Amino acid sequence: MSDDLLLREDRGAVAWLTMNNPSKLNALSDEMLAALQGAFDAIAEDGAVKAVVLRGAGKAFCAGHDLKQMTAARQSEDGGTAAFKDLFDRCAAMMMTIKRMPQPVVASVHGIATAAGCQLVASCDLAVAEEGTRFGVNGVNIGLFCSTPMVALSRNIAAKQAFEMLVTGEFVEASRARELGLINRVAHDLETETAELANLVASKLGAAVRIGKRAFYQQLEMGLSEAYAFTGDVMVENMGVADTEEGIAAFLEKRPPNWDS
Repeated sequence: MSDDLLLREDRGAVAWLTMNNPSKLNALSDEMLAALQGAFDAIAEDGAVKAVVLRGAGKAFCAGHDLKQMTAARQSEDGGTAAFKDLFDRCAAMMMTIKRMPQPVVASVHGIATAAGCQLVASCDLAVAEEGTRFGVNGVNIGLFCSTPMVALSRNIAAKQAFEMLVTGEFVEASRARELGLINRVAHDLETETAELANLVASKLGAAVRIGKRAFYQQLEMGLSEAYAFTGDVMVENMGVADTEEGIAAFLEKRPPNWDS
């Protein structure tokens, strides 16, 4: 295993990112946040990448923030207030980058995904979890309500279910997480089934997926009539893509499309 904190392996049009700090359960330390932000920024500009997989090395996906670093920050004159604000701002920026980058991001989850680690799963566009994986926003158990993870979680699952997880600190297993809508699939063979989903996404017309992902998150914030007006314009934009014209022609002519991207 490399000493790099974050590993990248490109498999065709899919970039596989592996958080590589298993001794700390891939905690979102300052260094890990910076590595993830840098990787996502770079991939967003990489036209050869059509999908991303995010996973963790060792026995867990991600155990949330690095509590030792947070405790050390209390030694400053303000008791850590500025450091904590900076930490949560940087974490939020990284989570939002996942939503805003053009490629769909698939979380490939095993072991545990807790607190900000669960937030990371909820922030990804898609998620596959190994059987028995446990998810929790369990900060309340140590006296710290998971308020920032709550933002992503409550945009994935129903309000009462999200609040129950937040206020009790109890864990849910992969099968329940799928029922709630936190993940898409429960896998027996995690890498194989993650690859199948990521490769399927990557096989689609990249321009259409980029347009569609951007529009998906924008329309969620709109009222019904505004959303229809907005997405009508998006469909017009998509229809103007040359490869879309080719895709429609290929469908009508019952042949595979000859796409440039």
